[in-house]
Amino acid sequence: MRFKFEIGCVLVLLAAFIFTQSGINRFYYFAGFAILQYVMISTAWNILGGYGGYINFGTAGFLGVGSYTAVAMIEFYSAGIVEQIIVAGIIAGVIGLSIGFFTLRLKGVYFAIATLALAIVLETFVNNWDYVGGAAGVSILPPRTPELLGIAIVDRKGGAIFNNNKEFLFFLMAFLAILSVWVARTIEKGKLGRGLNAIKDNEEAAECMGVPTLRLKLTATVISGALMGMAGAVFPSYLTFVDPPTAFNLEFAINSLAMPMIGGTFTWIGPVVGSILLGTVQQVAIVTISSELNLLIIGVLLVFFVTVAPQGIVGWFMKKNK
Repeated sequence: MRFKFEIGCVLVLLAAFIFTQSGINRFYYFAGFAILQYVMISTAWNILGGYGGYINFGTAGFLGVGSYTAVAMIEFYSAGIVEQIIVAGIIAGVIGLSIGFFTLRLKGVYFAIATLALAIVLETFVNNWDYVGGAAGVSILPPRTPELLGIAIVDRKGGAIFNNNKEFLFFLMAFLAILSVWVARTIEKGKLGRGLNAIKDNEEAAECMGVPTLRLKLTATVISGALMGMAGAVFPSYLTFVDPPTAFNLEFAINSLAMPMIGGTFTWIGPVVGSILLGTVQQVAIVTISSELNLLIIGVLLVFFVTVAPQGIVGWFMKKNK
């Protein structure tokens, strides 16, 4: 069937909607939101880091840009969530294009350090931007009766699609995560994916064969940055409080790298598998043990899978089935 994957995406989105109507404990929405956000972030990271082989530590920077773009729009004229996501994606994509034009000429550890510096510079800028709260952070009050395309989403008087704002934002993040996976799969199956794989294998040889390496890398950076910015734009409305250490948390950069490596960086499903596995383990650890152990869990699992399954879970299963 030609559109089998797209039909699967619609069914997953339908399952997410049914989940929001089940009336279960709100913690599951919080945990599910975090996992879905990691699916989107790790998938976006994998477009450049997995397909192209350029290890990027700037994830937190793009997420922070998306978050504070949303905050600025809320403070300026109470923009709706859809507007926040679109504008955040555009701004993050433009930053990716601007920074990528200079940093993508670097390779290996030099590129990784440059992207890490980007996140630190952006956090320093926001720390001194009083309009969005500066270092003290800012509180966001969700609208009492939010609407989407003129339709009431959450209404305390009843009759709306979702019972509360958390359910709506969970469903919205599910939609964005599915969108990011669809984009990644489309790239993987197309000319851009083949070009990025050629760059990953041998960039000099790819250039000699006529592959426009810089253009492909810039395209991947723009798409990756835009998706990360869109993921960050939902953050302020969900948490209702944002400060620079939260929005630019380097744990995002570590997770976005670890999850594709655990799942498998050579295919679109690898980051999804890694995000669901590692994200679930982290959420269980937060409830049963302590949130401080998250980085330890990431490190242990990363070392284990790099040693036992260098190609990730998906690669290990594919090798076993040959």
